[in-house]
Amino acid sequence: MLTIRQMRYFEALATTLHFGRAAEMVHVSQPALSAQIMEMEKHLGVTLIERTRSGTLLTRKGLEVLGHIRSILAGVDRLEEAARYGSGTLDGLLRLGIIPTVAPYLVPKLVPFLRRAHPLIELELKEAVTGRLVNDLSEGKLDAIIAALPIEADNVVSKSLFTDRFYMAMADNESDVLLSPMTETEVDPERLLLLEEGHCLRDQALSVCKAANKRSLVNFGATSMTTLLQMVSHDMGLTLIPEMAIETETARNAIRIVPFADPQPSREIGLIWRRSSPRRADMEALAEAIVASHENEKGRA
Repeated sequence: MLTIRQMRYFEALATTLHFGRAAEMVHVSQPALSAQIMEMEKHLGVTLIERTRSGTLLTRKGLEVLGHIRSILAGVDRLEEAARYGSGTLDGLLRLGIIPTVAPYLVPKLVPFLRRAHPLIELELKEAVTGRLVNDLSEGKLDAIIAALPIEADNVVSKSLFTDRFYMAMADNESDVLLSPMTETEVDPERLLLLEEGHCLRDQALSVCKAANKRSLVNFGATSMTTLLQMVSHDMGLTLIPEMAIETETARNAIRIVPFADPQPSREIGLIWRRSSPRRADMEALAEAIVASHENEKGRA
């Protein structure tokens, strides 16, 4: 009989296609993982893994088995989740993913708020771009994510949390004068700095500044908002900055903030979780906590 442990070992190997990394992922030795995979193959009477000099590949039958195993493991995770979190709201482990242009500005406010309001919560945070977070959510590696809406994914529920307006950031000693409030057409595409591919704020900046087809864009993709604004403070260009980042970033960078004319461009920040999750009450409580912590900070600003 196949065991849940063997299935998790196989899923790890199918994900990494490397025996060593798979063993690290499931916290066992490589020989132990290899032995369990061989036991699976013996029990099923098929070859699941093709071992080559250049690496590890799944056979056609291995790919077929992987689909069934992931479905079974998702069901097991839901069963464990329902049993573990049925006692109280936001009690126990909550695995939360947050996009990089939100995490540095929300987490310092949210975590203390949650610890006060829900002292039994055990929070596990992951910061990554939207696509990676959505994949982890669908695979059951995360319970919920905070990202810009809308999210194009199956079997997810989203709840709007707050609107985050956009502003233009420029060096404090910038010689050019931008009208305040400014319009999108006043942004020079040749000076627009962007986050690297994969960040939703990159696409939002291109959309706001009507620059998606401009070939003169600065060919540099920063990996974080902080890096981007450091470049701006050294007069290397302009960039879009979300309202929630202004207080933190103006305190550590010599930048000037210029608002847009009405209707001001913005993004909608939301909480997203699996439609099949049994933790609807937890998600509603988490959404309330996020909004409350965000509004409390805005009220003090």
